[in-house]
Amino acid sequence: MTDAMITELALQAMTIAAKMAAPVLLTALVVGFAISLFQSVTQIQEATLSFVPKAVACGAALLFSGNWMLHEMVTYTTQLFEKLPQLLG
Repeated sequence: MTDAMITELALQAMTIAAKMAAPVLLTALVVGFAISLFQSVTQIQEATLSFVPKAVACGAALLFSGNWMLHEMVTYTTQLFEKLPQLLG
């Protein structure tokens, strides 16, 4: 196993982790921004106001993107197991 192989595996793992986290994080970012904008316009300064919409939106993002996430993880794991003899040999 060479340094290039280790670097490639690390890069693939970080890429797949970023792809898995992106839908939920982007949803939370957009909803949080919208709630903050609403709070600043209406001058409602309630800290707990943003929690429920963010939780619901993140749940919806997981519901809609969960199938894609599962497919990506299965594909990555399958490719990793197929490369295993080459990596160890």
